[in-house]
Amino acid sequence: MYNTILAIESSCDDTSAAIITEGIVRSNIVASQEAHRLYGGVVPEVASRAHQNNIVPVVKKALDDANMTVSQLDAIAFTRGPGLIGSLIVGISFAKALALSQGIPLIEVNHLQAHVLSAFAKKPYPSFPFLCLTVSGGHTQIVLVRAPLDMEIIGQSIDDAAGEAFDKSGKMMGLDYPAGPIIDKLAQKGQPIFEFPQPRIQGYNYSFSGIKTAFKYFLRDQVAENPNFVQENLHDIAASIQHRIVTILLQKLRKAARNLNINQISIAGGVSANSYLREKLQEMGKKERWDTYIPPFEYCTDNAGMIAVAAQFKYHEGIFTDQSVGPLAKWKF
Repeated sequence: MYNTILAIESSCDDTSAAIITEGIVRSNIVASQEAHRLYGGVVPEVASRAHQNNIVPVVKKALDDANMTVSQLDAIAFTRGPGLIGSLIVGISFAKALALSQGIPLIEVNHLQAHVLSAFAKKPYPSFPFLCLTVSGGHTQIVLVRAPLDMEIIGQSIDDAAGEAFDKSGKMMGLDYPAGPIIDKLAQKGQPIFEFPQPRIQGYNYSFSGIKTAFKYFLRDQVAENPNFVQENLHDIAASIQHRIVTILLQKLRKAARNLNINQISIAGGVSANSYLREKLQEMGKKERWDTYIPPFEYCTDNAGMIAVAAQFKYHEGIFTDQSVGPLAKWKF
């Protein structure tokens, strides 16, 4: 028998609520915060205050779109971490109060595990075991997924995440925040004609700090010779830095897939919305004879739909939490 779960996501700067019932995400509402663009990055205090303003209307919209009422809910799920403490507190406090008022259980969800399980938000689904490349502004991981609740991080960034590399490179180019989607657009009209170094990191781990530094000095030297270099070569610069970041990501993923003899491959996280990454993953998948699973755009960035999917697996296993639960800024799995 299926259950109906309200899921809440508030780990960073997006307030989101979703309803899942009968195994299907019925609604997935996200309220983004534009204020952070003024600062070139997420300001925690601004984010938490915006969550307070957004959470009630977002939850109401999720219920309305799913044609559901609070009395029909079987459980409330929420992101416990990792994330910004102030932002997490808003979502957790709301979830606890609503669950208490309705006498229904709470389900805590790890934000990063939810990204991985976004592969089950829409059919077709990968079969187990599979590898998931999770790429976002704060995390870059290769995850071995043996079962919905049995995951192991086998590779990760030892410094900057891929999303940070995109955003910091974009800032050096004078682009708005967040720069990743802007680089993606610019790169579509350019060619990767500029070379950047390939990090030599053992195993399946990543490093993007060297790319960031190399990019900084590349721009410095080119601008010293031609002050208009960035403006005159904007599309090719974007294509070149994007090509290098994506190449680094996929080479390690291919190495892991070959060594572990796994042909079920998925991607997740905000950077999985990058068109070049999606294109190159599919190309590599054909050559390697992988079955590749790329989530719809609405499940790439932070959203409650993926929290709902993860919560449903926990609900079926009877894994709940209680009213004493608190946020975790860092939460490994």
